[in-house]
Amino acid sequence: MSIALLLRILFAACASTPTRESTGEYVDDAVITTKVKTLLAADDFLKAFQIGVETYRGTVQLSGFVNSQQAVDKAGEIAGGVNGVKSIKNNLIVK
Repeated sequence: MSIALLLRILFAACASTPTRESTGEYVDDAVITTKVKTLLAADDFLKAFQIGVETYRGTVQLSGFVNSQQAVDKAGEIAGGVNGVKSIKNNLIVK
């Protein structure tokens, strides 16, 4: 195999498709998720709640249960302040 052919295969394997992230996008999303989780855990008001965080192509999805609309809003604000976040799906439920 030639080096050019190997490079084509490598780049094709790392490319994104409409349903699959590229390697770079996956790493970026993992960094965003970690930052959001860290900030939520560090917040005195929100650390008592188990808030799920998932990121796909810069869109952060928050899920779980909280005890007030204020907690929903604050979690959304924190997530939105993280560098690289393009949008937020705030699916937190007030119990």
